[in-house]
Amino acid sequence: MELPLELWVALRYLRGRRRERFISLITWISVGGVAVGVTALIVVLSVMTGFERDLRDKILGTNAHVVVYPMGGTLTDYRRVTRKVRAVEGVVAATPFVSGQVMLVYGGNVTAALLRGVDPETAGEATDLRRFLVEGSLSDLTRDGPGVILGRELARNLGILVGDTVQLVSPAGGLTPLGLVPRIRAFRVKGLFASGMYEYDTGIVVTSLAEAQDFLRLGDGVSGIEVRVADLYDARRAARRIEAVLGAGYWARDWMEMNRNLFSALKLEKTAMFIILALIVVVAAFNIAATLIMVVLEKSREIGVLKSMGATARTIRRIFVAEGMVIGGLGTAMGLIGGWGLCSLLERYRFIRLPSDVYYIDTLPVVMEPEVFLIVAGCALALCFLATLYPSWQAARMDPVEILRYE
Repeated sequence: MELPLELWVALRYLRGRRRERFISLITWISVGGVAVGVTALIVVLSVMTGFERDLRDKILGTNAHVVVYPMGGTLTDYRRVTRKVRAVEGVVAATPFVSGQVMLVYGGNVTAALLRGVDPETAGEATDLRRFLVEGSLSDLTRDGPGVILGRELARNLGILVGDTVQLVSPAGGLTPLGLVPRIRAFRVKGLFASGMYEYDTGIVVTSLAEAQDFLRLGDGVSGIEVRVADLYDARRAARRIEAVLGAGYWARDWMEMNRNLFSALKLEKTAMFIILALIVVVAAFNIAATLIMVVLEKSREIGVLKSMGATARTIRRIFVAEGMVIGGLGTAMGLIGGWGLCSLLERYRFIRLPSDVYYIDTLPVVMEPEVFLIVAGCALALCFLATLYPSWQAARMDPVEILRYE
């Protein structure tokens, strides 16, 4: 297969002669600059995508896709409402829950926590809490007296083991002649869970729905209803459908709305990192432009000969555009391979550890998406193409008569 004339001449120019070794060195520096920029973009965007997805999965692990709340107070007819919610299009599961602030006391240590009361039979369908259990099960909450499941980090901080007894203190106590007395009850630790999010693993205590209702004095009421939908990205429309079915007096919030600030910040940070790291490719593109300008000056005699033999200005432009795109294409290909290799190592060995008490996660997550590779490659090639325009225009406008007059 014969190469097009423009590409063949461009490749000949890239190889250079012995006296043009400096130009060849600059060419390889340009290739390396593009490769480094593309590699950095691939790695950073893959890490940011992995961080966003991992955070989303862990948030949805202990929270539902949609949460339905009553307008003020508690939800007393939650059984009827739950049945209506389950019949809404796109809803997979729904379960009532109770939520309230408590104090956990063990061995002289006191810490604040969020008490969540769940239905052991249906909670595992609406959330992924069952998947995060490392000891015990949800069904254990209703066996052998009041029981709780703690976050593993909370248990470690207080030295609690499965089978120990802890005390929960509720500010919603009773009114006595001595004033308002907090409500205190002993619970046996029936299990531990680990969601991977330090904030959740140190601040949530799970018990059965009935125990939470009695302890927080809600009677037969609940705080709301947790809902799982078939498509988590359709959660917002599902929430609107639920509100339409239930009518006035209820409002539904989807997971994107409840964590809007967090995911908006992640998206903004991802965009900012892309722009900042793209400057590396921009610098490499300037190197390509400088290299092509030097080649134009070095090859002015050859350009004059080509024009005198009938080559048009368009042909000359294509030669130097092809030369620049070969440099950019080679650097982009090396960068894509390097980015894929580094991301594969990070994904497999996870050798970068993060302090879980500072970040939401304990390892650096990586998710490689084909569209990220395509976007980065497209942007890099576009910048390299723009870098070829001026040198190719400069070469095309050369006058062969002036060039060859003194040859």
